[in-house]
Amino acid sequence: MEQGRERETAGTRPGGAEDMVHRPAHRLAGRLRRGLLAALVAAAVAVPLAGAARAQAPAPPPARLPPPAVAGLDATYAAHRANAAEAARTAAEHGYRDRAATERGLAARQLLYFDGRGAGLVTEVLGDLAHAGRVAVLVPGSDTGIDTYARFRATAVALHQRLTREAPAGVRTAVVAWLGYETPGTVSPSVATTGRAEGAAPELRAFVRDVRAVAAPRARVSLLCHSYGSVVCARAAAGLDADDLVFLGSPGTGADTAADLRTRARVWAARGAADWVEHVPHLDAALFGTTVGFGTDPVSEEYGARVFAAGDGGHSDYFAPGSLSLANLTRIVLGHTQEVTR
Repeated sequence: MEQGRERETAGTRPGGAEDMVHRPAHRLAGRLRRGLLAALVAAAVAVPLAGAARAQAPAPPPARLPPPAVAGLDATYAAHRANAAEAARTAAEHGYRDRAATERGLAARQLLYFDGRGAGLVTEVLGDLAHAGRVAVLVPGSDTGIDTYARFRATAVALHQRLTREAPAGVRTAVVAWLGYETPGTVSPSVATTGRAEGAAPELRAFVRDVRAVAAPRARVSLLCHSYGSVVCARAAAGLDADDLVFLGSPGTGADTAADLRTRARVWAARGAADWVEHVPHLDAALFGTTVGFGTDPVSEEYGARVFAAGDGGHSDYFAPGSLSLANLTRIVLGHTQEVTR
């Protein structure tokens, strides 16, 4: 009944259909933006989080070590491997067999950092970081933790293999899988805000400084930032000692333009033709005491990034072996920027 009464009077009272015809376009756009973002947050809050109340596997605290240095790199790897092995034993003793199996695998790898508590944090190196002249740091998006680490690691492996094949003679490469922050859930209020990214940004800046201290002098360092990871990289951009910032499948970065990032790095962006993130509203507004949404589409002309071709892949396909996107990412990391296809 209320809806019917509103239709009957819409043409005569303020705010009705007739009034809307004469209302400035920017005011309508503002209302639409606020309404769409409010709906986004409301939906995220209303949808139950699968596993939100699930018990976490117990784990020991992480090894406490000074920042990594070339001379002590092997000792750093060894300390975090030992911590991962201890975490695996603890998880197995409490019946968390899948987590224990994953941590046993990590205990055999080059770990710059490991923390098995909660969802878990892992920083793994593929290659010889101490002598690498080209370093790629991968920053993941939502729903990434120890329990889903295998899929994140697969992207690092695919890139490392291609870099190894295509690097010029005498150029050493390394890939770092940086799961250095607590990622948001794909269906959660935090995935629509910059809160997690703002908390992670100082850690990422510090980590890149550590990489610079360990890698070869004047190494080229590229950050490849996927999905929500692009928000993390954007928040860290000012003062980040990187040569390239690459946004893959980004919902937006929280900045209106690439220039607003205030970074010396080259800013790149790509989106696969089948990536669902294309349909995410590129809006931002202050709602419920926080900023919701991430603003301008990074592959749009107005954003001002160097947009490159990513092929026909979906949201999880940017590092697929043999893909156009992986070929272009390899060229960016190696510094062959003139060969990147647009």
